[in-house]
This record gives sequence, C-alpha cells and structure tokens, in this order.
Amino acid sequence: VGFVSEDEYLEIQGITREQSGDYECSASNDVAAPVVRRVKVTVNYPPYISEAKGTGVPVGQKGTLQCEASAVPSAEFQWYKDDKRLIEGKKGVKVENRPFLSKLIFFNVSEHDYGNYTCVASNKLGHTNASITLFELNEPTSSTLLQEVKTTALTPWKGPGAVSEVSNGASRRAGCVWLLPLLVLHLLLKF
Repeated sequence: VGFVSEDEYLEIQGITREQSGDYECSASNDVAAPVVRRVKVTVNYPPYISEAKGTGVPVGQKGTLQCEASAVPSAEFQWYKDDKRLIEGKKGVKVENRPFLSKLIFFNVSEHDYGNYTCVASNKLGHTNASITLFELNEPTSSTLLQEVKTTALTPWKGPGAVSEVSNGASRRAGCVWLLPLLVLHLLLKF
C-alpha cells in the first residue's frame, strides 16, 4: 500500500501492524538531483496467539504442546496447569521459548500429565492466553495393525484411498506374504 504526501511529513493515522515496513522519502528541486532516504517503521502491538492445538500422546512417550504468538516487541511465554504456573526444570518437563513460539515438552508422558494447559503470551502492551489439551492416545494393538496392514496389502497398486473388492485368492496370499514379517517385526519392537 503506497502513501503519498507532498509535504515534508507523512502522517499515518490509525496505523496497523500490516503497515510496518520500509518507507521511502524523496526530496527534489530544480537545482540538484533528488535525494532519497529510507526509513523502517515498526508498529508495536500486543500478542495474539496464532496457533495452539491439543495433541494426543501415548503413556510413556515424548509429547509436545506448542503455542505460537505474534507480537512486537516479542512475547514472553508462561505455561499453567490447573492455575499453577509450570516452573522450568520440573521433573520430566522442559519449556523452550523462542521469540514467537513456546514449546512445553514432556519426555515421558504419565497419566498425571494429561489435562488442560494454558499458554500465556505477554509483552509490555498486553497479554493473551490459549487453552491447549494434552490427551491420551492409545497405541495401536496388533489386531488394529493387522487390519490396517491387511487393507493396505490388498490395494497397494490402486493408489491412496482405493477400495478393493478383490475375491481373488492369489492376491490375498500375496498380501499375506509380506504381512507376516511385518507383524513379527512389530511384536519384536514392542518387547
């Protein structure tokens, strides 16, 4: 968006963060070549959280909750669970903060970790928060894996999302040939 002023001043009323950026001023007369200067305009604004979504993690696995916030100056982040602020260094939990992103990392998720967390982003102009849920995600059982693999084994040549009503015994046997080693591998990795 271009702003033009025939005066020595450029006044932008009601400036928004989208109007941040480089502006150019050009001064000219009939005596010399034009002089051009650039100025960078930064618009400060309070944080707003652009992304915060819950995530499912099985017990015993690593889990991460993320909170993204846009703000100038950059937001500072804090995490809460049940109105209690989470302190850096809590056993099994780490907070990683960057200027526009905060991560709450669980190294070994337990039943106690599941629940609702609040991410608070703040700067000198204000603050905002978002609720993010860490929920239990059940690991697939061997019967679920068998069903998923069986479906894939019957239709690999038809592309994603293909449905097959194959009644050909040869194609079923071909699917089972590689299904057995996959199941054995899954069981070995589980134990």
